[in-house]
Amino acid sequence: GIGLQFQPSEVAKYTLLIAIAANVSNFGPERIKSFRRGVVPLLLLMAPVAILIYLQPNFSMLVILAVACFIMLVIAGVRGAQLSIMLFSGVGVGSVFMLLEGYRANRISSFQDPWSAGAGGYQLRQSLIAFGSGGLWGQGLGSSRQKFLFLPYGESDMIFAIIAEELGLVGAGLLVIAYAVLYSHCFRIAMRCRDMGGRMLAAGCAALLCIQTIVNMCVATGLMPTTGQTLPFISSGATSMVVCMAVMGL
Repeated sequence: GIGLQFQPSEVAKYTLLIAIAANVSNFGPERIKSFRRGVVPLLLLMAPVAILIYLQPNFSMLVILAVACFIMLVIAGVRGAQLSIMLFSGVGVGSVFMLLEGYRANRISSFQDPWSAGAGGYQLRQSLIAFGSGGLWGQGLGSSRQKFLFLPYGESDMIFAIIAEELGLVGAGLLVIAYAVLYSHCFRIAMRCRDMGGRMLAAGCAALLCIQTIVNMCVATGLMPTTGQTLPFISSGATSMVVCMAVMGL
């Protein structure tokens, strides 16, 4: 028979955003300003999901999810001092965990100079070659050469490089504009929402998709160290596509 593969983390991260928005909506504006009664319960809610995503391992998604949750806490009205403590603590702990694994440190060194990084910089080199081959107008739709196993994960993590090779700078630029228009409308909907829970949920989901898109594009263009994040609505993966479309409907 045909097997059905499912990625639980794709659902878990948005479930967490829904849970945070629902809890803050029930807390009320005064309780959320209390660190013990408001912030700590939310951090305890985030912890199990964060631990599971880290053990997967998917450190980059953990960072993106943490940023989206932080944005939701800002909208909820958490005190500035508490936000500052969480921000600096998160950056410090995240930096330590990032360097605990040798392959993450190797990705940073490869990102700094991919052309002399040997096998560690191969994926980024091939991605940059795809961008260069695309030029202004591209090789033509379906005419990419890098997708024929030269560029690893060209159907998912590096799909933006394949798009740039086939459609050129113009096509890639139009895609960036399309994403910008989509996410600007999402944030506009969030800011116009009169219900705190709805506002937080819309902003959190939009932030998660937006940051993931930025990370994917920055990785493909060599602006960030290589990490495995798909491009929403475009990369291969049925779970990701279904969840992204469900989030848009939400």
